[in-house]
Amino acid sequence: MIPPFNSAENDILLCSVCAKLDFYRIILYGIHELEPIPLGLLSSILEKSYQCSFCRLISLYVRRTRIMEDFPHIDLSEIECGLYTMFCGALRRGPYPPLRYSRRLCVTGNGLWQTHPAFRAADSLIIHLMQEDAFKFGRPVDLHGRRMKNTVDIGLVKKWIKLCQENHGDKCRNVWRMDRNLPGFVRVVDVVSMAVIPAPSHRFRYIALSYVWGGNGAEYWTTKDNIAKRSMPGGLNAANLPDTITDSISFVRQLGERYIWIDALCIIQDDSQDKVSQLHAMDLVYGLSYFTLIAAGGKTARDPLPGCRPRTRTPHIEVVQGLHLFVTPPTIAKALELSAWITRCWTYQESALSCRRISFTEQQVYFECRCQVFCENIVAESKADYSTSFFRYPRGEYFPFSTDSFESYKHAVERCTRRNLTDESDIVDSLTGVTNALVVAFGLGDPAKAFQYGMMLTELHRALLWQHDPFTPRVRRSLAEGCDSSWPSWAWATWHGAVIHMSRGVYRQTRIASYSSEASVDETFIDAWYIVDHGGDIVLLDVRRVSRVYWIEEEQPPYSSPGGILDPTEMPLDIHRPLKPGTLIFRTTSSQFDITRRGGESNGESSPADHYGLFNILSATSSPPTWVGTVILPLNPAPPSSIEFIVLSRCDSVDGLYDQESLKGYRGENEGLMERVGLGIIHIVAWVASMPEEKVVFLR
Repeated sequence: MIPPFNSAENDILLCSVCAKLDFYRIILYGIHELEPIPLGLLSSILEKSYQCSFCRLISLYVRRTRIMEDFPHIDLSEIECGLYTMFCGALRRGPYPPLRYSRRLCVTGNGLWQTHPAFRAADSLIIHLMQEDAFKFGRPVDLHGRRMKNTVDIGLVKKWIKLCQENHGDKCRNVWRMDRNLPGFVRVVDVVSMAVIPAPSHRFRYIALSYVWGGNGAEYWTTKDNIAKRSMPGGLNAANLPDTITDSISFVRQLGERYIWIDALCIIQDDSQDKVSQLHAMDLVYGLSYFTLIAAGGKTARDPLPGCRPRTRTPHIEVVQGLHLFVTPPTIAKALELSAWITRCWTYQESALSCRRISFTEQQVYFECRCQVFCENIVAESKADYSTSFFRYPRGEYFPFSTDSFESYKHAVERCTRRNLTDESDIVDSLTGVTNALVVAFGLGDPAKAFQYGMMLTELHRALLWQHDPFTPRVRRSLAEGCDSSWPSWAWATWHGAVIHMSRGVYRQTRIASYSSEASVDETFIDAWYIVDHGGDIVLLDVRRVSRVYWIEEEQPPYSSPGGILDPTEMPLDIHRPLKPGTLIFRTTSSQFDITRRGGESNGESSPADHYGLFNILSATSSPPTWVGTVILPLNPAPPSSIEFIVLSRCDSVDGLYDQESLKGYRGENEGLMERVGLGIIHIVAWVASMPEEKVVFLR
């Protein structure tokens, strides 16, 4: 073992505080996080960064996380910093004892550091020892810093792919349609001949690109006018392509691969028929790809891939008392969270459906598969025990999310609707790949029958229980030009902004919770669901039935849902026919209840949600009126004091809400046709006492 480096000459590069530290002993023996070594005020550390190599590492972290730009009013003079160490763990089981596993330096601060959103939103400030210094501590290079170049190491990327192929088996191969090829109408770019060609009929490897367009790109799109030329060898001129696409083609070529799928080049952008057919094959395009290349380092297609060409990134290493140290780049999840790429709606399904992903970010390149994560800056490619990797971070877009088809669907919807679209009418198309994959994964039959308007019709009783995000105004989406009818109100895709499925407990609280939970249905009260299809015909939907046995006290009146065969074509309706496509038809019961706005938790203040509020449902059968349920309604326009409810299903008991079983209901409005406005829970006793009337509902 080499003795600590402690020359007076080297301490010239450190400030007076850092020069007193023995970094060799700190890394060798460790410092407990409850007893950190004081480093002084963060503001002072930033001021000394020009003269002190260790302070410069901390300053680099602050600049990289954009804390000063995003939170300009933060008072850094209130933050006292400290230094401690943390074990990284080990990639493989070996003969060396735990104390010889690699340690990393961690910088933290006082209470403000942990509570201030600027630091809470960023990754921890972790400083790694470079691999060339591992031998000084008698340790293997595993989990030490790898010296990055200003361009990505192609050999390293190939190693990652090979490790996945050799060690992970079927887990990281296509799980959607392994016996399928890309359909013949799908095109790919041949990076050797530089032509846009039909996908080869035999099995072949190709890469799919996921990136941000960042505006109109008509000058490089494939169109009806240039598709013939681009189909010929040499017909695709790289000089006319933006940097993201040029670099992606170059990267694929360097890997020794031949084909890449790029939407702007492989889809005829001014041919609506071609776009529809191609977009409905997105589950295959990304699901069958060798890997997906994610361009998360820029904001538009004109930005280069960082690390694909020289001078597009700058790795930073400091020498502190003879030890080479660097600030660890963010995890893949944080790096993507800070990117423009993750704000785009289309990119959700592109990453979720991909078995392998290689992401170019501002800091470095990451490799993800269904089992593991690798990155350029940390040595983590141990073959001895790949299953115990410290870097097995969970994938944020792992798909399917659950073994339950609806939970996977719900997760995808909630993730996707939080992202942005240039054209709002693309919302359903942007999830078509996911819904097609769900059909295959869970055997749901015909995709056109299983999903409509983005809604999962096979689980309609649960899909209908979505809510608007409380901070999202209730505004209809603008549909594409030429669309002659609006989407139905019962579909989440009809409305702008994020949607969530909230737990039953939210309805007993005093504030609307903007978090997701199980949309619980324990018994459906709809015997048969019908829908008006695009041809104007009324067709029966194949919705899964849910019915469980309930024990009900004798003094409680039971609720019996209306049954019998429903012929919707014979039911009277006081509106002008024909019915618009998307109209749901079903038999249930309805009743009128008074409502009143609920106040805050303790002082009567309004809910923090700007656009939706919690309303108490009041029983008129008692005096004074009794709270018998809760409904969430939009605040603009203000709802009337009395509204009509219809019953959909029963959920289990909700403590504090009349302490018994509950019903879930929609609010209806207008004579004849009804529109979805809100969703809530009402007590079964109050519902039966209200003498509800049987009704055939036409929900549009």
